[in-house]
Amino acid sequence: MMFEISHKTLYRYSSPVAHSQHRVHMTPRNVERQRTLHHSLLIEPAPSRRHESVDSFGNPVVSIELEVPHKELVLQARSTIETLPSLSIDLETSEPWDEWQRNTDGPLKDSDIQAVQYLCSSKLTTATPEIADYAAVSFTPGRPLLVATMDLTQRIFKDFKFDATATDVSTPIQKVFRQRRGVCQDFSHVALACLRSMRVAARYVSGYILTHPPPGQPKLAGADASHAWISVWSPRHGWIDFDPTNGLRVDEEHVTIALGRDYDDISPIVGVLLGGGEHTVDVAVDMTEVAKGAR
Repeated sequence: MMFEISHKTLYRYSSPVAHSQHRVHMTPRNVERQRTLHHSLLIEPAPSRRHESVDSFGNPVVSIELEVPHKELVLQARSTIETLPSLSIDLETSEPWDEWQRNTDGPLKDSDIQAVQYLCSSKLTTATPEIADYAAVSFTPGRPLLVATMDLTQRIFKDFKFDATATDVSTPIQKVFRQRRGVCQDFSHVALACLRSMRVAARYVSGYILTHPPPGQPKLAGADASHAWISVWSPRHGWIDFDPTNGLRVDEEHVTIALGRDYDDISPIVGVLLGGGEHTVDVAVDMTEVAKGAR
């Protein structure tokens, strides 16, 4: 599949920002099942300094500095992405989930070493005893890793209700788990807390998913949103992605932007400001499928 994606973020400040520095994760990452055909990032006002690099997780990152006073900051990312279907694998053929933990006492392959950094809980994915007990229902002794992960993914989809008003970016995972409500970011953090409580290597993935309007209704401009899901390390099959918000394996309607231990590692924009007072933020995302060869 091929997609045109527009992601616009607008910050408005109650008083002028005299000086600011930001790190931006809005550049799509090339992963096994997708490639970037085109990408641009427009920033207004124009930064006095702009530097493109790769962060410690391998994600493209843009660092900017603005020295002109401003009461608005606009970031407009446009991308053309081609995706492929996920590899068809038999989840039953994955290794027992508790086998890899036993093998980490000895020498590790390079790929396994890269996965180790995703074993430990982070600030946003620290499991309570109740969360660990919830995970243990899926991760029974000797069960194939990917079967257990799919079971957990589908249980979160069934047990938790999507509610955009129930949480914000500061809502702790303990509250999300207790109220069983939230958004894709929350459900991904709950899944990661469960997996890491079982000592399963898993990472947070940010990106987009193609949305479909209700039957007979047009798709509204700017009504799409960024999305989040998880990726689990299987020594036999590599990184396999699951979407707990929708209860399924990630496929070609998902587009990856970045990956890390949790949201804080790869939030779209973070920074420090001198001035600005209070602020509001508006985000508009459009993800549209286009015919191959149309460009």
